[in-house]
Amino acid sequence: MAALHVSPLEKKTAEQKGKLVFEDEASFRQDSTLYRTWSRVGQQPLVPVTGARQSAKIFGCVEVYDATFVYGSDEVFNGDTYVSFLDGKMAPCFYRPGRKVIYIQDNASYHKEEEVQEWFQANRQWLEVQPLPAYSPEFNAAEPLWHHTRVQGTHNRCFKNRQEILESLRRVFRDMQRHPERIAGYLRPFQ
Repeated sequence: MAALHVSPLEKKTAEQKGKLVFEDEASFRQDSTLYRTWSRVGQQPLVPVTGARQSAKIFGCVEVYDATFVYGSDEVFNGDTYVSFLDGKMAPCFYRPGRKVIYIQDNASYHKEEEVQEWFQANRQWLEVQPLPAYSPEFNAAEPLWHHTRVQGTHNRCFKNRQEILESLRRVFRDMQRHPERIAGYLRPFQ
């Protein structure tokens, strides 16, 4: 289903020898989340809780053909932190002279803020921004990566503080970056 939605962009990307990059953001909370696990019959696994409500806010984007993943963390999601991610992480990873990047993002309110629009305008020679339809996370190739991150890094774990969450997330993200073949299966429907 997602492949049908993206196919005109795929063609355009191939014609321009460019990149097809999906962006999304996710919050990972400190409180424990239970997920499938093994235990002895009659002995429910217990995951301790701290009662704290800190979270890690992550911006991330992925190129669907080579599974290149880049991320950045911040305290909040807003126009300033988004521009900081675009300028400091996304652009250095995906910009190549003479190549177009088709950049697909959702409709988060801060994506429409003035400083974000100015950044996109200033980089339009190499970057074409496409919005996803409203309320359609199933069309975003970055969404399955958040599920993978939760399963590998946050489910069935207790974090004492925000720093421990970030360390666990960094471990999962480094693995995704060093071994893109491990996330390539999630991206096939978007190719």
